[in-house]
Formats: sequence, C-alpha cells, structure tokens
Amino acid sequence: MTSTRKRPPFGRTLCAMITPFTGTGALDLDGARRLAERLVAEGCDGLVLNGTTGESPTTTDDEKTRLVTAVREAVGDRAALVTGVGTADTRHTVESALAAAEAGADGVLVVTPYYSRPPQEAVADHFRQVADASELPVMLYDIPGRTGTRIEPETMIRLAGHPRIVAVKDCSYDFLGTQKVLSQTELAYYSGCDEHVLALYAVGAAGCVSTIANAVPAHVAAILDAFDAGDTARAAELQLAATPLTEAMMGSGLPGTVTAKALLGRLGLPAGPVRAPLLPAGPETTDGLLARYEALTRA
Repeated sequence: MTSTRKRPPFGRTLCAMITPFTGTGALDLDGARRLAERLVAEGCDGLVLNGTTGESPTTTDDEKTRLVTAVREAVGDRAALVTGVGTADTRHTVESALAAAEAGADGVLVVTPYYSRPPQEAVADHFRQVADASELPVMLYDIPGRTGTRIEPETMIRLAGHPRIVAVKDCSYDFLGTQKVLSQTELAYYSGCDEHVLALYAVGAAGCVSTIANAVPAHVAAILDAFDAGDTARAAELQLAATPLTEAMMGSGLPGTVTAKALLGRLGLPAGPVRAPLLPAGPETTDGLLARYEALTRA
C-alpha cells in the first residue's frame, strides 16, 4: 500500500533536538553536529532546534544562531531544519526569525506569546507579523500548558490563510479541536506529544516532532513507516511498545529536556548538563530511563 499523503513541508519524522553543552555549560557545537548526524542517519528527515527541549529559554540569540549554522553544516540538505524563534515579545521574535533565515534554517517554530496572556486577536496578529516579516515558512506552536494561552481552532483556521503559515506543532491536548482544523485547512499538523504520534498521523497529520526521538529515532520513524505501508497493526504495536519510555521521559514530572539529556548522557551521546533553573535527573531516574530504553531497543 502506498501513501497518498502530500509531501510535508518540513519532513515527516522530526526530532525536538536537545542542545548539547560542554561539562562547564558552554554550547557544544561539535556535539550538536554529531548528534544531528546520528538522528538523520537513523531516520529523522527533520530537526527542530532551539525549541523547549533545546532549552530555548536559557540560550542566547547568538547561541541559537550558531547552533543552526553548525547543524546545517553537519546535515546539509538531508534534513529540514526548523528553529524556535518564539518569545513573549513580537519585535524580538521577528528579529530572531530574520536571523534564522540568515543562519540557514528552512522554517521557524513560533510559540504563542507567554505570560502576558494575549487575547486571540493579539495572538493572531503576533503570528502574522512574524510571517509577514520573514521569508521562511512558519510552524505555529500550540502548547497552552506552558504558555497559558491556546491558539483556538478558529484562530488557526484564520491563520491558515497566510501563505507562509504552513504547519502546527500540536501540544494542545485537544484532539477534537485539532481534527476540526485538519478538516478545514491545509495546515500540516505535527504531533508534539509522543503518545499522540500514531493517533494524529492516522487522521491526517504530516508527522511528528518527537522528544523520545533523541534516543530512539529509528523506532519513531518505524511507527510512521508501518502506517504508510498499510500495516496499521504493526504501527500500533510499535507505538504501544514505546509507551514505557514515553512515560518515563515525558510523564515523570520532569521536563523532557532533563530526561532526554540524562538518557543520552548515559548512552555516551552528546548531551551535557541542563542549564539552571533546571536540575539534572538523579541516578535512580536515569537508571529507570536506561532500563526502558534497553527494553525497547532489544525487543
């Protein structure tokens, strides 16, 4: 069975890549290159840099730009690069989007402005200003659990009319609202929640932006491969097999950044420490992550 899906704008299996740091907490560009190479070699056709998992709140504008440049050098045109530029300040977000284009990004991830709790018309205006100013296509990031503000489905539908607003990273936990937008627009939806990868793909999403893919990129890609091949039972089996690791990484009460870096570090992959105010995972948590990783990869 051959998939009839339209070609997604930023690839299909995207990893929300961590930002590696050195032992002293500096940006580790060599580690970022090596990690990006591994992710692409093992199934990711897109990378999201400088997102929440990439510790965007605690990296500087210069570090973000340097990271994009370094990863582009490493992966060339083998993967789409989307970089987070969203802030609580529209002017700053526009400036960051312009810098992303110069650094070699293929698109920008723009989160809803946080803390100020703007009403929906202000939310829409924020996104339009960014899309108007930059030549890059925009992926909206709907994650009200962190920002405090939804991008309501009606707002999404209006924004879909902008020629450069092309995609959504969906962490809304509103499956009905997501289906409403999918049914009425051409927006390419990407599941931002690892437990929803298959469910959202099955109703027409373009793919996923996965945190667990930092550790198991091939497994995440295999879920979508199986579905595209028409083997829905196998796709479901693979999705369910990832549940213990997904729960350990994303449902433990710790941010995915913390758990992903802990697991990658234990695996000898580029990671390094997290930046304050985050704290590293403890040995017991890391042992549990490793056990679940090994159970999944040895199955």
